[in-house]
Amino acid sequence: MRLKEPHINALVLFGLLAIPLFALVTDEPFTITLVTRAVILALAAVGLNIILGIGGLVSFGHALFFGIGGYAMGILAHHAQTYTALDLGFFSTSGTKLMPIIWVVAMVVSGAVAYVIGLLTLRTSGVYFIMITLAFAQMFYYFAISWPQYGGEDGLSIYVRNDFPGLNTLVPIQFFGICFVILCIVLFLNARLQASPFGLALNATRQTPTRVETVGLNPMKLKLLAFVISGAITGLAGALFADLNRFVSPTMFNWHLSGELIVLIVIGGVGRLMGPVIGACVFVALEYFLGGLTEFWHIYLGLILLCIVLFGRGGILGLLTGKEGVHV
Repeated sequence: MRLKEPHINALVLFGLLAIPLFALVTDEPFTITLVTRAVILALAAVGLNIILGIGGLVSFGHALFFGIGGYAMGILAHHAQTYTALDLGFFSTSGTKLMPIIWVVAMVVSGAVAYVIGLLTLRTSGVYFIMITLAFAQMFYYFAISWPQYGGEDGLSIYVRNDFPGLNTLVPIQFFGICFVILCIVLFLNARLQASPFGLALNATRQTPTRVETVGLNPMKLKLLAFVISGAITGLAGALFADLNRFVSPTMFNWHLSGELIVLIVIGGVGRLMGPVIGACVFVALEYFLGGLTEFWHIYLGLILLCIVLFGRGGILGLLTGKEGVHV
């Protein structure tokens, strides 16, 4: 019996909400933090899935935007907690510990960087696009290592989690609630985007760019806009991830993270709305349960990924619904 995708999507969201609530009742705060981590990684993967699943662009450097979001949070919070001015040339600021402001800054900066990088990288395609995005991420990685003002290779610690009006973000269930609501909002907007004229045009660009040009649309502009939206969402996830750990480091730019985000999407289902969410849940669960047994737990992750690629091209969602995912 094949399940309908909307039913699976609702079940996944219900499970993401039910597990932390059950952990709250049984007084297991670590489980809440674990699910929060899965939600944040899912948010980052949802951002990547916009260009990968809809646009057919395989970016191996999306950790770049994840790291920018993290450092945007870290730098603003660092100056706020040390009462030092952040000199930006045209003006200076004392930083902030308000989450909404930090999120806006993280998304704007990540989107702006995505725009500049997109102008350069989207002139290429295939393996050249993959390698150029990887190169940009590694450039930022080594820049962060050589930035002693903000910890360099050792990273930057934030003593107290940032503030959200009306909530105590140090309480795990409340911080989870913030992340979960943001994920739901982004998923809703993503669903609307896929069904919008822009989403349909972007999907057409992935399949037949020549025909898109024939009807008067510019494939480059479509892909660039998608790249900017994708970078902004991933940057928001990076800010939340740094807030979760109260720590930011150059490893957030590492290419391993870019690869993990792609793996999450492939496991769940490329181009599927909830594919990144399912993939993130599976990844975090394997990391927790198998990581406690052996440090080589990635072997089992590799076997799962291999089976999906060979026998279930639509990911877990494809296996459950009987529909293949997007081919990129």
